[in-house]
Amino acid sequence: MTQPTAETSPRRKGRIRRILCRVFYLIIILIGALAIYAWATGARQEPIETGEPHMKAVVYTNYGSPDVLEIREIKKPVPNDDQVLIKVQAASINPLDWHFMEGTPYIMRAMGTGLRKPKDPRLGVDMAGQIEAVGKNVTQFKPGDEVFGGKNGAFAEYVCARADRPVILKPANITFEQAASVPIAAITALQGLRDKGHVQPGQKVLINGASGGVGTFAVQIAKSFGADVTGVCSTRNLDLVRSLGADHVIDYTKEDFTTGEQRYDVILDNVGTQPLSGFRRVLVPKGICVMIGGGGPNDAGLIGPLARPVKALLLSPFISQKMGMMMAELNKKDLTVLSDLMQSGKVTPVIDRTYPLSQIAEAIRYLEQGHARGKVVITVE
Repeated sequence: MTQPTAETSPRRKGRIRRILCRVFYLIIILIGALAIYAWATGARQEPIETGEPHMKAVVYTNYGSPDVLEIREIKKPVPNDDQVLIKVQAASINPLDWHFMEGTPYIMRAMGTGLRKPKDPRLGVDMAGQIEAVGKNVTQFKPGDEVFGGKNGAFAEYVCARADRPVILKPANITFEQAASVPIAAITALQGLRDKGHVQPGQKVLINGASGGVGTFAVQIAKSFGADVTGVCSTRNLDLVRSLGADHVIDYTKEDFTTGEQRYDVILDNVGTQPLSGFRRVLVPKGICVMIGGGGPNDAGLIGPLARPVKALLLSPFISQKMGMMMAELNKKDLTVLSDLMQSGKVTPVIDRTYPLSQIAEAIRYLEQGHARGKVVITVE
């Protein structure tokens, strides 16, 4: 039988690299085709309705920095037969919001957000408030109910939402501000750990970026699953992450966890600061690395923070570990799971700062700096 030579492995690696490069270039070509199609077809910006009765809302008609955001008087929505009208008390900011505001990464524009200007001029998703009116077909809610959930255009005094969409009753033991901080960040943490990471009791789980919006929820949720949790954060956030239940904390300013001896069953990466090779080194042979979308304000370009997940996707067939990206899906079922965790005291939202609606630009600028401890919340009076 022919024995493998010393050149076999390098040749095989070379072929793999060539295949990966060709697939990557094919993806770029497809993205370009989408952009050309979007440019050719165009996308009309949805009109901003005005009139009485009116309300205050955040709108943006062009892509750019927080300076493009305006507080305008627009028409107050009226619920249809299947909707509820919610008076918003609080809303929270996510990286998703600044990506929509900036129109980055640019692939988003080709995929329907609007190539030259935003198709939807409203911003915000996470919100909590009180139901003011219900449609005639709505039976699960009544005026006066306190609710939280997700609805586009949440940075406003009122929103209309279908009663069967991700909106549920707010637990009595949390505030409107806490409830508004939950939907996208907490569901991302829950689905990343449970559905993608398949976390089991006793497993070793590392949360990279444990002090941020998703990270603070992830530490608590992983502990509720019975995992042994390690949180990675900066020096000033060590005590915070410990207080959330982390069994171990690593100060990334003093220690690189990818060079340590500890091995992990699951890594939830919220920040994208480490190369894939580093994650592979500290994962067990059948370990799972879940990368959360988002990135910082400088992650623009064509595909921005999606570059690393694309590389992981191309690499996955050739390794025993699982590496990939996930995007959260808002739904009633998982909001209810999170509500139960909050009512039982197993999860408590962490809020760094609150800003009034009139200071939405300042709030987004602060979040863009990347140093928020937990969530940044907007209060609506």
